[in-house]
Amino acid sequence: MEEGVVNEILQGPLRDVFDSKQLITDVSGSGNNWAVGHKIYGCQYRENIVEKLRKTAEHCDCLQCFFIIHSMGGGTGSGLGTFVLNLLEEEFPEVYRFVTSVYPSGEDDVITSPYNSVLAMKELNEHADCVLPIENESLFEIVNKIHQMINSGKLGSTVKQNSLVTSSAGSAKTLQEKPFDAMNNIVANLLLNLTSSARFEGSLNMDLNEISMNLVPFPRLHYLVSSLTPLYTLADVNVPSRRLDQMFSDAFSRDHQLIQADPKHSLYLACALLVRGNVQVSDLRRNIERLKPSLHFVSWNQEGWKTGLCSVPPVGHSHSLLALANNTCIKPTFIELKDRFMKLYKKKAHLHHYLQIDGMEQSCFSEAISSLSDLIEEYNELDATKDGPRIDPSRLKIAV
Repeated sequence: MEEGVVNEILQGPLRDVFDSKQLITDVSGSGNNWAVGHKIYGCQYRENIVEKLRKTAEHCDCLQCFFIIHSMGGGTGSGLGTFVLNLLEEEFPEVYRFVTSVYPSGEDDVITSPYNSVLAMKELNEHADCVLPIENESLFEIVNKIHQMINSGKLGSTVKQNSLVTSSAGSAKTLQEKPFDAMNNIVANLLLNLTSSARFEGSLNMDLNEISMNLVPFPRLHYLVSSLTPLYTLADVNVPSRRLDQMFSDAFSRDHQLIQADPKHSLYLACALLVRGNVQVSDLRRNIERLKPSLHFVSWNQEGWKTGLCSVPPVGHSHSLLALANNTCIKPTFIELKDRFMKLYKKKAHLHHYLQIDGMEQSCFSEAISSLSDLIEEYNELDATKDGPRIDPSRLKIAV
């Protein structure tokens, strides 16, 4: 909502990407306060937001879904972001709502971020169809790792200059303290891969609504862990299949996840593989069969794979893979968030900043933490089934 920040974008290299008539700003932001974003700015700008949404929706031939991209730690992203999510459900109940949420890390600079994140999560639990959580810490580590590999010469001549997913300027630039552009590029590539089927031809197209339909078996368990691979482009475009297989293996490794999580050692409810480039259905099947024995799937969905093949690779790549996993490995992120919330809440620290806002009561906090605890409990119940005997469901006998 901060006018100065938005004006900076309009004067920068991305100015032509945005329609300035569709931008909504105020003089200042929400002061790291969820209640200001949700209760004050939400109510104040409601009609303006709805009008601009309708105007854009009317231009669509086939409106498939809304993307909401927001951060959880501040006031505007968490508060106004989830207000817009609720508005979308009211105004366009049939249209899927995909949310990309940037979760705060333990060392973030917003003291009230645990409050903002937990208040926002209650709204995400109730009103989102799919949430793709992302952590700055993970993005930062991925960017760091790639720079270390290049600088140490480990990747040698196999990597093209100027072709990193994380860089628009090439690998020669020195790493700043927080390489936001490189980190944002990873998220941008996640969204590009997610929408590639809607934009390009492919032998196995995957609509966005199919992701929710296939990966979300229970309405509240709609948090998908994403991983992107490869994170750099190889110089040789004629990639041998071993390289291709490595791409699939990497997607399940801890190092490539966009949140701090280890899906391989947790329980899968379902998994989607969205592949772009010169990849055959046989490559997909071979790799799924190869990886299956090392992954734990819930007993009632052993074949829980959804696949998409888009023939057009990302710019500068021969192929790429986005894996989306509905997996219990997301649980530690939620537990850590709950612990950070409780540290503040037990002391009632900073509560008065929220409670002085009209419409904000202490029950908002107790309901939000209760909603998060219920979600964690649902993941606990699933995890409890992980080490049980793997029973193959009996096949239907078909009378001939």
